[in-house]
Amino acid sequence: MTNLFSNCLKYSPIGSTVKFSVITANEQAIFQTQDSGIGIPPNDIDYIFEPFHRASNASDIPGMGLGMSIVKQAVDLHGGEIRVESAIGVGTTFTVTLPFSRILNI
Repeated sequence: MTNLFSNCLKYSPIGSTVKFSVITANEQAIFQTQDSGIGIPPNDIDYIFEPFHRASNASDIPGMGLGMSIVKQAVDLHGGEIRVESAIGVGTTFTVTLPFSRILNI
């Protein structure tokens, strides 16, 4: 979650709103982060979870391109899934769904 939050803050204008929500449904926890930042170009969406990949519009923002690959690995290890929706200049939403059975080690 730290990587998701830090990206929301890093890629959004100072003073903008960053949203976080948690809901439970169908034996799953669903976490969602939403920012109003620069957005991810459509050509980069398919690669955003690849190690060292940085979106083409993020060259002026510090980073190594590892944060989202770490998030994806953690989600996969917990048997979950992660989805991304983004629009240039509007922002990005990440939705992480994790099954309770893996969260609670049942």
